[in-house]
Amino acid sequence: MRSTSPATCSRSWSISEDSLRRYVFHASENCIQELLSASDSDRSVESSNVNDGWKILAIDNGMEISKRRSGSLHTFRSRWLLKSVSAQQFITVANAIDAAKQWDPDLVEARYIKDLEENLSIIRLRFGDKSKPLFRNQEFIVYERRETMDDGTLVVAVAPLPKEIADGLHPKQNNAVRGLLLQSGWVVEKLEDGSCMVTCIVQLDPAGWLPKCFVNSFNTKLVMIIENLKNQVLACSTNGDA
Repeated sequence: MRSTSPATCSRSWSISEDSLRRYVFHASENCIQELLSASDSDRSVESSNVNDGWKILAIDNGMEISKRRSGSLHTFRSRWLLKSVSAQQFITVANAIDAAKQWDPDLVEARYIKDLEENLSIIRLRFGDKSKPLFRNQEFIVYERRETMDDGTLVVAVAPLPKEIADGLHPKQNNAVRGLLLQSGWVVEKLEDGSCMVTCIVQLDPAGWLPKCFVNSFNTKLVMIIENLKNQVLACSTNGDA
């Protein structure tokens, strides 16, 4: 009989779908509130955000990239105004998981593992060995919850499952590393003229100091992803009007 050493055995939890649904629903409530709070400080893209801890890193073609740190947690925020594009048009494109590789070329695989409810899903994201350093060979098992607030604001909350639950749902591949992505997502505010204000939040915990070279690299990646996504949204909007 083959024996397994406790030191080399990785734990995983088998969890019922109902328990998983209740866990994700509860955890995502906090994520949604964090996203709304991060997007609500000052909606002007040209603002300086000096009073709420956000430090602007770049303003590029009407897009603001800023960062805030709390302990070891680094939160990146990008915001931009999409004129003549509705909030629903943007979310339809941003949530098309099968097309995600079109706006993030570092992404090797993106697929749904399980649908818990109409607006609640478990997703696997995988980056390859040619991806940017922080994401190289990274794998994320995350939940995604999509909610519409009373004022019409659309929120997409994304956060990782605990390692034991993630391993139970989808065992980690040998060469993959479970990533450090924390609470992240989109907040898309409807505007009266049919446009929308989009805020993207990405939280990372590198367990300490974040090198300036990585900050610059991550800024570049965010700008690239958002430009690709914005162009895809505008193209879909144009095609829809044709």
